[in-house]
Amino acid sequence: MNKAVTDGIDLMPPAFSDGLSVWSSQDGLAGQATYDDAPNAALVAGGADFGECLEIFKTDSVQRLRYTEQTAITPGCYLRVSARVKLVGGNRPSVRIAAYPLTNGGAEATVPSTGDAVFLETYGEVYEVSAIVGQGARGGVDLVWAQNVAGAHFGLDLIGDNNCSVRIESIVIEDATSNFLRNLMDWVDVRDYGAVGDGVTDDTDAFYAADAASAGRDLLVPEGEFYIGSELTLDARVRFTGKIAHSSPGRVALTHNYNYDTYLDAFQDEQVALERALGALYAFTDHDSLDLCGRQIRLTRPVDVHAAVGDRDTFGNRRAIRNGYLEAASSSAWNDATATSSASYDSAKPLELTDVVNVAQIEQGSLVEGTGVGREVYVREVDIPNAKLILSQPLYAAAGTQTYSFTRFRYMLDYSGFTSINRQCLMQIEFLCNRRASAVMLAQSGTAWHIHDCWFVRPKDRAITSIGEGCNGISIESNEFLSPDGDQDVGQRTSIAFNTNKNDMKIRNNRAVQFLHFAVVAGGGHLFVGNHWWQGDNAGEGAARSAGVVLTNKNVKTVFTGNYCDNAFIELTDEHNANTANDNPYGNLTITGNIFTCSDVLRSFTYIRIAPIGPNRYIDGISVTDNAFKTIGGDIIQRVDDVDTDRGTLDPTRTRGVTFTGNVYENVVIRTQNPAAVPYTKFGSATTWTVPTAGRLPFGLRALTVDGVSPTYAISSSWDGRLPRVAVKQGSAADAIGLTWSEPVGGGVIVHVRCDLHS
Repeated sequence: MNKAVTDGIDLMPPAFSDGLSVWSSQDGLAGQATYDDAPNAALVAGGADFGECLEIFKTDSVQRLRYTEQTAITPGCYLRVSARVKLVGGNRPSVRIAAYPLTNGGAEATVPSTGDAVFLETYGEVYEVSAIVGQGARGGVDLVWAQNVAGAHFGLDLIGDNNCSVRIESIVIEDATSNFLRNLMDWVDVRDYGAVGDGVTDDTDAFYAADAASAGRDLLVPEGEFYIGSELTLDARVRFTGKIAHSSPGRVALTHNYNYDTYLDAFQDEQVALERALGALYAFTDHDSLDLCGRQIRLTRPVDVHAAVGDRDTFGNRRAIRNGYLEAASSSAWNDATATSSASYDSAKPLELTDVVNVAQIEQGSLVEGTGVGREVYVREVDIPNAKLILSQPLYAAAGTQTYSFTRFRYMLDYSGFTSINRQCLMQIEFLCNRRASAVMLAQSGTAWHIHDCWFVRPKDRAITSIGEGCNGISIESNEFLSPDGDQDVGQRTSIAFNTNKNDMKIRNNRAVQFLHFAVVAGGGHLFVGNHWWQGDNAGEGAARSAGVVLTNKNVKTVFTGNYCDNAFIELTDEHNANTANDNPYGNLTITGNIFTCSDVLRSFTYIRIAPIGPNRYIDGISVTDNAFKTIGGDIIQRVDDVDTDRGTLDPTRTRGVTFTGNVYENVVIRTQNPAAVPYTKFGSATTWTVPTAGRLPFGLRALTVDGVSPTYAISSSWDGRLPRVAVKQGSAADAIGLTWSEPVGGGVIVHVRCDLHS
């Protein structure tokens, strides 16, 4: 690069013979004295070894010579200032290249302004004195100037003894950039634009200048530690040999080669690189995704994504993180934080705990536990001034004032600091939690997250946690969840794969192994399709089993299709409702075409359970069709459905909309149906027959209606053809049907019995 060639810049000062009015005896500034008509200066004709020159008789301790025109200093350009001089009489002084540097504002710049001095030892000998000036701290650069230097008045100084005559042939200023750079190089070095790399000096402007000059070439960051004091966005591809100081407060956006590898090269620390890359991802870079480049990234502390971004609480654009391997390394930073505190609860404000003692000790995102608290209730917000906590779900039976415990799990990717973040994608990431960390905590609110094709390996407490409405419309698909406590019996497990609080989840094609629960799900409008959750253990015959999926709202509007529920059950309850006295039904649940399997279980084990809260609840809208229920290992279970009455009861007289048909059973004693086609044979003759359903109606419900009575073989020959009168709710359990004939008869019938009322 040569500015005289590329930019047409004329760097050379005029010859002395053109006039001395442009040569100052001071700093070269306008209005200062020049050598024109000066008594100690004269033009001298040239000789054999020296051209026409200026002869100066030295009278000052520092005899200055400066060109009155300002020479521009261009970032990335190096200037060589030189002069040929010789001593012709008097004492022997020294000579050095000198300058008066100026800032952009015209003030004197505080930078080195003189080169090395050369002693004029021999009379008549020609000496050459020179200095190289530039903004890059490279070897061979004599005067390294800061980026704020815009120009300079160049010349030389005569120093040392006075009363001597020195001849100066010329002052030469030439572009020496080619000594350091070649246009054929495919990179631009940030040092050439003033970067220092000492870890302290702010090199932001130098990086910007180098980026602007790159013109399609790469930006080279050489050995050193470069402090970036403010936000930095680079458009050029960047190569790092040195690194960016971790203490740099500004966001660094490397937009051309934006990926994890680039940030690892830039910061040379795996965790810092990830945090800085995430900070750029949510800063409207030119990329919608962060490629982790297949890297294994060891984390020694949770990644607080909100803190890494730093300047926004909401984000709505699509962003994706993909293709990598996050591992929780051994560190005390993964330790849970726990607290206990007394607080008050009022069901009229179902998402608040008030008068919270020592509220500041409780962290946002903490799991709340206490009497009357349902599963997976979290602290969404902490309001310290008002001693109040905002919860993710209501409490179903909390006392007015009681003591609660709060546990804050630590997550590898923690988004909880965002009040809202939408359309986020986590794809093809393995979260190797190592029983040290949980994996992902969602934002306080947001919609349409996609978590696809990921592996959650032994998360210490949770794989995916929602502390608010950030799960709205989430898609969790084709992931594998491996429990941290699968080596423990079901009764000792505490881990949960995920929870949600809002609506419209799509849970598809996941595999979960040996958690306490695969999912604890609030809201409604969910699809569970093609998943396999297995929660068995090695406890042997009669082992306890837990819910695979817990549905915590009554009217769930949820479909299970094509899932494999293995040694677990589906539970429908209402524990995220502060108004347990409301009379809404349990229902709007469809379970179709699934596989249910168990082994080593008690005979009382069931696959589908309703756990009402409060007395006399009822069902409206449950369809269980075309499923396969199988018990293996030589075991037998009594039935596949039941009601958990620990916290409430069902009113069997109000049941509506129950369909339980087309299912197949293996090693199940009672094959549940509704409507149930109940065969009955009466030997002998009687006017009144009592037809038992033998527990075949779903959930132990009553026989409320009869769709029809069909003779299966001849009724007594005296039968007049009139069908019997039907009485429902017969027997001690009210699950039998009474048939009253017009006369005593015998024979066989099928009674089509229902446990629900016709709408």
